[in-house]
Amino acid sequence: MNMHDHITHLSASSINDYTECGLLFKLGRIDKVPMEFTPDTLEFGSVIHKALAMFYEEKMTGNILSSKELCDLFETHWENAAASRPDIKYGKGKSFDQLRTHGRELLGAYYRSLPDDPYTVLAVEEYFEFHIEGLDVPIIGYIDLMEEDESGTIIITDWKTAAKAYTFDEVNKNFQLTLYTMAMKSNGYFKREILCKFDCLIKTKVPRFEQYYTLRTREDEQRAITRITQTWEAITKGVFTPNDMSWKCKGCVYQNACKKYLEAA
Repeated sequence: MNMHDHITHLSASSINDYTECGLLFKLGRIDKVPMEFTPDTLEFGSVIHKALAMFYEEKMTGNILSSKELCDLFETHWENAAASRPDIKYGKGKSFDQLRTHGRELLGAYYRSLPDDPYTVLAVEEYFEFHIEGLDVPIIGYIDLMEEDESGTIIITDWKTAAKAYTFDEVNKNFQLTLYTMAMKSNGYFKREILCKFDCLIKTKVPRFEQYYTLRTREDEQRAITRITQTWEAITKGVFTPNDMSWKCKGCVYQNACKKYLEAA
């Protein structure tokens, strides 16, 4: 099997998928099996991203939206998403109306807690592509928000919606942020200090917002390179080991396809 006929690039999400379950990667990214449903968390997170992207696009032009305007953006996109995706599967206790209310509450908490920083917005949803030496496939992705502080430091932000707060290790070892740092260094920012952060909207009963700052070292980058190259080597050899003990199985969008694959004679 020539993987270049199927896989033309790698990304943080695809590498994480492969690490979690080789069959998940194969079904979604090689066999292109349609998702059996759309998880409400996936669509909800996507709509939160859209609202925040529009907020920072406005900020880039000097226009600071109000809290109500930000929440209204979310509500409009949520209504559009729900109308266009009848396959959204709502979790226990969740519904279109409940998530609409929760989204407004989350973004309200975000707006109230957002520090009044002097950062200059450089880009929103910034596409990147870079190569690792010896690897014949590019690494691609999008950075949610790129900013610059008064000293010239580049601040990379990834927006997250999460059920609970992140731990120190989860932030400092996050593969996605390592990849983003490497991307920026490969695309003209290698002489600049690069700071990463999660802006995390936490979906607790009383919604709250947390910011987590972190840096990446050369050792972090080398570990990421090792992980990427070994993942690609396994993919090119056609190794797609199922992991039917993953914590993600319960909400997996390929449950029926997985069952059929694993129980095939």
